[in-house]
Amino acid sequence: MTPDRQARLDAVLAMRQPDLTVFAENLHKPRNFSAMVRNCDAVGINEMHVLPGEADLRKHWNTSQGAEKWMRIKTHASAKAACTFLKARGFRLVAAHLSDEAIDFKKIDYTQPVAVVLGTELFGVSDTTLSFVDQQIRIPMMGVTQSLNVSVACALVLYEAQRQRQAAGMYDCCRLDQETLNQQRFEWLHPVLTDYCRRHGLDYPALDENGDLAEPMPRSPAD
Repeated sequence: MTPDRQARLDAVLAMRQPDLTVFAENLHKPRNFSAMVRNCDAVGINEMHVLPGEADLRKHWNTSQGAEKWMRIKTHASAKAACTFLKARGFRLVAAHLSDEAIDFKKIDYTQPVAVVLGTELFGVSDTTLSFVDQQIRIPMMGVTQSLNVSVACALVLYEAQRQRQAAGMYDCCRLDQETLNQQRFEWLHPVLTDYCRRHGLDYPALDENGDLAEPMPRSPAD
């Protein structure tokens, strides 16, 4: 890897936002998922949460080779499990959902730990998830259609979150904990060695400031 590439990846990691995420519920279209992952990566989200809409899409989501390789994608078995997981980690759940309770999405304080919840375009967020949600939001629409494509709605909300966080200086220094930073830095800079370590259940070796191995590469007992 070239020094410029290494510097670029280190700079991206330094801007990751561990307390901003998206929970996508019951997505059925791979292209919407891929677009939402790109949205998340673009604003510095480090981990996205997903409740797959169809079991046969799981393989695509776990192997797709776009922006997904730079994002942590956590799948959940149910809406309750996802919401409970996020709530336990201090996230405020803000759902894009058409209802009388929804407020303009720009009125939310996105500098606090926030999980943006998005459901299907036809039915919105499920009743189960809504029972966990702290606030419902809406994107003002001036035309005949009531809602945007889910990935477009995702982008609008996330770029408002980015605007607020940038103004608050939340991209100015690395906010990942050291363990997560070290782990992801190794995975991004050394994908082949990462695959080897994962297949053999080995710990990642430490890296120096230039991204090179600072200690010998561990070996599998079978080698």
